[in-house]
Amino acid sequence: MQRKQFIYALTTGAIAMTSFAAFKNLTDGLETTESLMPVLFIGHGSPMNGIEDTAFSRRWTKMATEIPEPKAVLVVSAHWFTKGTRITAMDFPPTIHDFGGFPQALYDVQYPAPGNPVLAGETASLLAPVAVELSHDWGLDHGAWTVVRHMYPKANIPVLQLSIDYTKGAQYHYDLARELYALRKKGVLIIGSGNMVHNLRMVAWDKLALGAYAYDWAAEMNTRFKHLISKGDHKALINYPQLGKEALLAIPTPEHYLPLLYTLGAGKSNEPISFFNDTAVGGSLTMTSVRVG
Repeated sequence: MQRKQFIYALTTGAIAMTSFAAFKNLTDGLETTESLMPVLFIGHGSPMNGIEDTAFSRRWTKMATEIPEPKAVLVVSAHWFTKGTRITAMDFPPTIHDFGGFPQALYDVQYPAPGNPVLAGETASLLAPVAVELSHDWGLDHGAWTVVRHMYPKANIPVLQLSIDYTKGAQYHYDLARELYALRKKGVLIIGSGNMVHNLRMVAWDKLALGAYAYDWAAEMNTRFKHLISKGDHKALINYPQLGKEALLAIPTPEHYLPLLYTLGAGKSNEPISFFNDTAVGGSLTMTSVRVG
């Protein structure tokens, strides 16, 4: 962190909760390298994917073998929706079981990955003049740990979460994500975790056992989203309400969609794009995931 950025963060309260030791070592974070980490959007779906051997979880495990091992992971999860922007800044973020009605085995899971308070401070500085609160009150919610525990089961790689400010619009989040690009040069794997099509009120619960099943509008929007991503039309994706009534059915509320904009914003226009886990579930959900780079 540069001195000016440090002073700004201190005076705005963005790093007021960081320990003195973290202040002292704030410039001892991850080194910039010549290589560039890919960035991912992962459709995380049901929390049960965190403990079950499914086609989705197996693909997450395989993805970890296809990309360089990261020095840290930063997750933007649909399940940390806050007023203002926050980042986890504790040494060991707790495992949060933010769901109800599931088997006890799911609540018993602990994913004891370390955090990285120094990296949290550096990330806050990158996002200035946005004041980023360093949080000691959250942890890793199921949008993060259900995915990352399959990718890095040893829990030996630091994992941080960045929250989504619910008072801001899609363009704001896309622009904020562009500032995260520099972290990719430090070996940080950025993961947006949500679902491209996510309408829980319209789930066909009786169709879940059928495997891939999509309503016509869900299949149409999933295909359309992939087309826009492939051709780099981020403006249309940011202004998704203008894509018609099918888009509003696919995204009745924005929290599961905005992580996709973080993934796209942290990428560059000339990077390769690929899709995986491109499957619908329960009619109104898609697990479609994206790799950039």
